[in-house]
Amino acid sequence: MAKDRYQQGLEKIKELTSSSDENPTGFMDIGEGFKDIAPDLSKYVVEFAFGDIYSRPGLDNKQKVLTTITALVAQGKPQIEMHIKTGLSVGLKPEEIVGCIMHLIPYTGFPSVLNALKAAQKVFAEQGVKVTTPDE
Repeated sequence: MAKDRYQQGLEKIKELTSSSDENPTGFMDIGEGFKDIAPDLSKYVVEFAFGDIYSRPGLDNKQKVLTTITALVAQGKPQIEMHIKTGLSVGLKPEEIVGCIMHLIPYTGFPSVLNALKAAQKVFAEQGVKVTTPDE
C-alpha cells in the first residue's frame, strides 16, 4: 500500500529541516497562518509540494533545494529565506548558496539578485554562518 501523501510530506519536511516529532514542520512556513481563511492550505502544501514533488526520485535534497532557491530568486519571492535555511539544513555550504544566487545575475537581473543576497545575509546572520569570499 502506498504511503499516505500527508505523512510522506511531513517526513520529507522533517528530513529537510531536521525538525522534531513535536514540531514536524520546523521552520517551514506551510500556511498555518491562514487557518482562519484557508484551513486546508497547509494540507495541500504538505501533500503536494513535499509528499509528491520533494519526495520524487532523481535529485538529492541539496539539488532540490538549490533548484527551489533558483526559482525563488527568479520570481523574487520572500519564501527564499525559508529555503536558504533549508539549504543550510541539508548541507549546502553558504558559498554554494551565494554562488547560485550570483550565477543568476545575467538571467534574473541585479534587483532579483540583490534582494536574494539580502535575504541570504539575514539568514546567515541569524544562524551565525560565515561566508568565505574569494578575497579571503
